[in-house]
Amino acid sequence: MNFTRWSARLPGTQRRAAARTEHAVPPDRRGEGSVPAARVERLTDDSPCVPAVDELPARDVLDRVPALVALVHGPDHHIAYVNDAYTAAFGVRPPGAPAREALPELVELGLLPLLDQVLRSGKPRTLKSRKALDGRTYTFTCTPVAENADHDGGVLLFATDVTDHAEAAERLRASERSQRETAVTLQRSLLPQELEQPDDLRVAATYQPGGTEAAVGGDWYDVITLGGGRTALVIGDVMGRGVRAAAVMGQLRTAVRAYARLDLPPHEILQLLDGLATEIDANQIATCAYAIHDPNEGRLVYASAGHLPILVRDETGTVLRTDEPTGPPLGTGGWIHTSGSVPLGPGSTAVLYTDGLVERRDEDLDEGIAALERALAGATGTPQVICDRLVRSAGVTADHDDDVAVLVLQHPARTGADGELFRNAALELLGGVEAAPRARAFASGVLTSWRFPVELHDLGVLATSELVANSLQHGTPPMRLRLRRTDRRLIIEVTDGDDHLPRRRRAEPGDESGRGIAIVATIASGWGSRRTPGGGKAVWCEFVLPKG
Repeated sequence: MNFTRWSARLPGTQRRAAARTEHAVPPDRRGEGSVPAARVERLTDDSPCVPAVDELPARDVLDRVPALVALVHGPDHHIAYVNDAYTAAFGVRPPGAPAREALPELVELGLLPLLDQVLRSGKPRTLKSRKALDGRTYTFTCTPVAENADHDGGVLLFATDVTDHAEAAERLRASERSQRETAVTLQRSLLPQELEQPDDLRVAATYQPGGTEAAVGGDWYDVITLGGGRTALVIGDVMGRGVRAAAVMGQLRTAVRAYARLDLPPHEILQLLDGLATEIDANQIATCAYAIHDPNEGRLVYASAGHLPILVRDETGTVLRTDEPTGPPLGTGGWIHTSGSVPLGPGSTAVLYTDGLVERRDEDLDEGIAALERALAGATGTPQVICDRLVRSAGVTADHDDDVAVLVLQHPARTGADGELFRNAALELLGGVEAAPRARAFASGVLTSWRFPVELHDLGVLATSELVANSLQHGTPPMRLRLRRTDRRLIIEVTDGDDHLPRRRRAEPGDESGRGIAIVATIASGWGSRRTPGGGKAVWCEFVLPKG
């Protein structure tokens, strides 16, 4: 094979051309800005001659390089040359044969179209990290070779063995996949496996881990039934990613459930969480929104620690945004959080979400929230259907770059037979001790009209009597008795103006009081107390209705 007919367009071609041109420069003008080419140089009188680069035989060089080299020419890419490394890898290749027949390894890799492209465009192309028939992985560089008057143009194929690098990269990817699976499993295990379903609300949630890397985030949500018909709803996002963020999220979610049992106002819950977040990790902060729904009030009372606003669509389809009040994220310390409220009556839907649903790199955050408002205004159906529609409308896919958590709750408007299962009755407790018999008579009449069994009727009247007596003895006006039934339970609640919460204690044989709360705790399915906004307290108990 005569290589003098071929001139590869490779780095260094211009320098060699300049070196040949130097022969035409007179000796007396050398050094006037010219750069001498690499020529034969004698270090000493006895030093052997070292051949210059231009004098090295091209075939000897290509035969000795460890990379695979092949030279093809013409539109059918006839083989002009393959070096020893190529032959060792794929066997002897007959000169002059077309590549489609004689180079099956290139056909298998889909390199023939690339050779066509290089030949047409005259520009080099590279195909990275492809596994060949010999089981090794190569990076192929195809460089055009200049045309000659008596020969068509060609392509110089240069293949570098990158098997070690490819295997290392695959091991790294496998490790990342394993870490991601571990992080996602941890994340999902820390989220509620099954949402609590309150009597008065319908709720659904969805969680979508972000991207394909191991760095899942710390998004979480929860639904907590507080008793007395009230429900707490929580959503949060731990800053940062990975297993550490998921672990912090798990600690915060557990703490929220513990604090929720105290039945404190939302801003006090966030105040406790703020201190805990600082203790868990001073460098880790989190956003959180905590809300409480009371069906008797028809409002959603909430507090936010740096979290995105809750969206509420009322029965007319109008969407409200709860912008204020919002404090700094948890873990910053030194901030007094406050609570706000938004109407959430029958027929309303509320959405709590994390920033992955609305935040995009190429648009303002308010634009994302506004888009979510429009999507919510047109989304109807069950909470799960609304969840799915909001996620789709936001363009969230499996390769989304951030975690997404969405919590949807509905306060359905019940009518007809379903509405008969949800009833309310209230009585203002006026006067002194004579209020107790009026309360018992009122409770008896209401429970009879609701057609409760005799046993449940009697237990309800007894519980009413004890709660009213406790309020008359230890509370202050104004006092109020409220009875509520749902499709699952009977709830009895007494409110008064004193904020001293009762506690269950053991009454001694000689004590004349202290047995009322103990009796209520014994006969009821559950009981509790809480302070009410503006001062005062509410003491409640509930009975689970018999099925059928």
